[in-house]
Amino acid sequence: MTVAIVVFLLSYFFIVTEKINRTAIALLGGTVILITGTLTQEEAIHYIDWNTLGLLLGMMIIVDLTKHSGFFEYLALKAVRLTRANPIALLIVLALITAFLSAFLDNVTTVLLIVPVALTITRALNISPYPFLISQIIMSNIGGTATLIGDPPNIMIGSQTHLGFVDFLFNLTPVVLLILAVTSAIFYLLFRKSFTVEEKLKENLLAIDPVDKITDYLLLKKSLIILALTIAGFSLHQLLHLESASIALFMAMVFLAISGKEIENVLLGVEWPTIFFFLGLFIMVGALEKTGVIHKIAVLGLELTKGNVYLTGMFILWISAVASAFIDNIPFVATMIPLIKTMGELASFAPEVMNSLWWSLALGACLGGNGTIIGASANVIVAGIAEKDGFPISYTRYFIYGFPLMLLSIIISMVYLTWFYFK
Repeated sequence: MTVAIVVFLLSYFFIVTEKINRTAIALLGGTVILITGTLTQEEAIHYIDWNTLGLLLGMMIIVDLTKHSGFFEYLALKAVRLTRANPIALLIVLALITAFLSAFLDNVTTVLLIVPVALTITRALNISPYPFLISQIIMSNIGGTATLIGDPPNIMIGSQTHLGFVDFLFNLTPVVLLILAVTSAIFYLLFRKSFTVEEKLKENLLAIDPVDKITDYLLLKKSLIILALTIAGFSLHQLLHLESASIALFMAMVFLAISGKEIENVLLGVEWPTIFFFLGLFIMVGALEKTGVIHKIAVLGLELTKGNVYLTGMFILWISAVASAFIDNIPFVATMIPLIKTMGELASFAPEVMNSLWWSLALGACLGGNGTIIGASANVIVAGIAEKDGFPISYTRYFIYGFPLMLLSIIISMVYLTWFYFK
């Protein structure tokens, strides 16, 4: 337990301070866990979330192939025309599109699709991409909270409690819409004076016909078919009894086979540092889980509430949010689910009370991911894409915006839960 805590905290320190490359630190921390025997190789493999890594790899390949058709430049110019090239309007529109897509796709897929569009626009207008990148991260996690399939914690809760798509939609979407409205207003207030764009650049962009950016119509048709089938697969993956990674990888391999592109060139487009960052992080968090650190924290908190329903719900909301900001929310939620079930049995909570606790867990875990740049998979993906394009997002730069907005969303959630579920 001591080794797991020390390795995680030291690694986290170097990730936060950015004194050493974060991927190198994550892999070093993971291998220290193996060398010290805290986890065996077999145990480490067990704790790695291969579904997440497979999903990332598959969608990165699909997005890279789609990019060669000119589709993202086309979308960027359509958005420009819709907003008359007004930067703050573009930021809000792209953020809301991201939130909407994240409710029906996984967050990772959404940011892989939208972030290249945002970067294309900011390059053309010669403005800073950071407000766009930060808004994409935050809105993807907020939007993903609204439905059963929007975020991995919701999928896990649904599979363990038999709560369905309609249950999540009815109970979580109202508060998500409120949080989206408040967050959009804050983005407007924060960034409305941040952009100075030459009128000539606006005119140049508006003069371009979006259709002219399509460079390969055959590849575009293949891209749209593959994307449509992939989205359909994600929507039906529970009925198909398939993991989302299996669907993403299968469609990526089909696309590779029919694209006519060199496989070596496509694989160069994969964000390999991001993949390996997750690999090391999963091993370190797995060590915290195996040695009982996460379990002890959760049990201690549950004991502090002494069976009080309201205190229990608020504790679950806040501990999930804070923990999910600093460690991956997937193993935390996996630990919390059986604990909440046991607590409910011991306290003889009614089914409607238990459902309220599940909504607390879902809101805390999903929204808490906005707290730091490593709080959720989508955050790390955006950071990886941005760094590759020459715009690294430091831990501090993101934290200044992400953590306060995360706290605000949790406060709104607390009021919502108190008013409708814990009266």
